[in-house]
Amino acid sequence: MFDKILIANRGEIALRVLRACKELGIPTVAVHSTADEDAMHVRLADESVCIGPPAAKDSYLNVPALLSACEITGADAVHPGYGFLAENARFAEILADHNVHFIGPRPEHIRLMGDKIAAKRAARELGIPTVPGSDGGVGTDDEAIRLARDIGFPLMIKAAAGGGGRGMKVIRAASELPAGLTTARAESLAAFGDDTVYLEKYLERPRHIEVQVLGDGKGRAIHLGERDCSLQRRHQKVWEEGPSPALNVATRDQIGETVAKAMRDIKYLGVGTVEFLYEDGKFNFIEMNTRIQVEHPVTEMITDIDLVVEQIRVAAGSDLMFAQDSVKFHGHAIECRINAENPVSFRPSPGKIVHYHPPGGLGVRVDSAVYHGYTIPPYYDSLVGKLIVHGKTRSECLMRLKRALDEFVIDGIETTLPLFRALARETDIIDGDYHIHWLEGFFARGGLEQ
Repeated sequence: MFDKILIANRGEIALRVLRACKELGIPTVAVHSTADEDAMHVRLADESVCIGPPAAKDSYLNVPALLSACEITGADAVHPGYGFLAENARFAEILADHNVHFIGPRPEHIRLMGDKIAAKRAARELGIPTVPGSDGGVGTDDEAIRLARDIGFPLMIKAAAGGGGRGMKVIRAASELPAGLTTARAESLAAFGDDTVYLEKYLERPRHIEVQVLGDGKGRAIHLGERDCSLQRRHQKVWEEGPSPALNVATRDQIGETVAKAMRDIKYLGVGTVEFLYEDGKFNFIEMNTRIQVEHPVTEMITDIDLVVEQIRVAAGSDLMFAQDSVKFHGHAIECRINAENPVSFRPSPGKIVHYHPPGGLGVRVDSAVYHGYTIPPYYDSLVGKLIVHGKTRSECLMRLKRALDEFVIDGIETTLPLFRALARETDIIDGDYHIHWLEGFFARGGLEQ
């Protein structure tokens, strides 16, 4: 096992990793920018190191500063959390060059899955079903038009190096394609430094289903069920739940085993999530995230498996503790991402929290690093925390969620709590009848008034 782990992140995920380390008896190092010197993970870690000014590029993305922090403190492993450097293959290689372990997948798998075109090609070769689309990046507009006619309209232009909705455009007719390509390439270049785009069939009402996997890098891998992340705004997940209301046991087992076998074939190390669009009974691979996910607590609640602990264990060379048939699913879990944002416009709302009261009770979990009097800085992601609720059934889970949302108090800033209170009472949500475009329609209908 590792002697000391440096947590190269901030906010709730840094605190989440810190808790796992403490339960494993591993000393921790918190790094922080000058804006985060009062952060909860800094207060609770065994050691802390300031790595730069507020801007992420000068602190949390500052690789030399992170390496210096490892050297100063004697940390022999780095947990990157999610975001920042979590899926940066070069960072993992640099750490290895300095005899520091990266708690995550091997660089070649990060690099493979970070290229959406290469990932899709690899998925097909591994037997994972994919969305119809181009085999690689598209060159000229004429080539794109020829490919588009084969794929059929509507289709989507996507950035090969992208994510989070950047570089994505829906095209419904050939006449829209040239302008869409120009815009998508420009957005992709600005966001990712790469203007390569590809084409994919656009599905009108799919669900977003993701399968959680865990591998030990030695050819053993299991799946831990699925999460339904279909409630999204501008391609950003808002509400996640597991198991999906749309799948039955047989379908879940089939896609889970397909994904687990693929991970065994490539000897995948650590946790990861294989994401699909699911429509008309068909799974269509879209990407793989080679890191811990924001929504990982949903899986933890329905399996009783600590994913961060297992992530650390296998990174240290341990074998998997679980066989597939020992993974037992029980009940239902829902996670709401509580952001410091206006619940209608999603405009960021940084500032000081003057009253804070998280909900409690059986089956209620809050993953957050904020506290009464804490000031949310304007420099980073606006996530305040995650409310995760578990029940024996989906109906019980929804009732418990309503109660927990009504108890939750965060004053001094705007948050998305009102949105979730409204969603939990929507008939379509209660019935589990929604898709990835549902939330946009909800706002268009004026579903949440200002």
